[in-house]
Amino acid sequence: MNNLKDNIKDLFKDCWTIPNALSLLRILLIPVFAILFIKGHVVSAVIIIAVAAITDLLDGKIARKYNMVSNLGKILDPIADKLSQMAIVIILIYEYYDSAIKYLFAFFIAKELIMLLGGAILLSKGLRPTAAEIWGKVATTVFYVFMIIIIAFGQNGVFASKFQLPETVTWIMVIISAVCTLASLLGYIPGFVRQIKEKKN
Repeated sequence: MNNLKDNIKDLFKDCWTIPNALSLLRILLIPVFAILFIKGHVVSAVIIIAVAAITDLLDGKIARKYNMVSNLGKILDPIADKLSQMAIVIILIYEYYDSAIKYLFAFFIAKELIMLLGGAILLSKGLRPTAAEIWGKVATTVFYVFMIIIIAFGQNGVFASKFQLPETVTWIMVIISAVCTLASLLGYIPGFVRQIKEKKN
């Protein structure tokens, strides 16, 4: 228990940084995106999620360039990613509820829940989740780009009346994103296992 308290206390050391503010902004934009989408303001919703994707790219670059890397940021950034991606996927499952592709979308939610569970286990043992590896960044970038395109031009997309993605293309984009996501998930496993073993030793 002391390890957990010390770890949480250490997380908030030097936490007031621009990258952390951007991550927090990304989290606050999630309900805005969902409300706009549900109320039919899809263009505005797409803009909001595009802004969220841009802040995701910026916070890491700013943190590294200006030496603003913090322990909280290493956790807040992936949490913001996971919540944003889950919100997007839930919207897409709703939009594609009558299609079998909804099960593939559900895979993304399963992956994020596994990641959150793994992070909670590490924190409970006084450890910190590892920062995103290259595959994690690639998977996140591919996800945002493809899902924004699908929301804009896919089934019932805001611009579908002018140009609608063929169903086959939508499937290909989701499969590619799922493969990248799976590679990202598998990439975290060695670090997770290593930390658990080191803690036991």
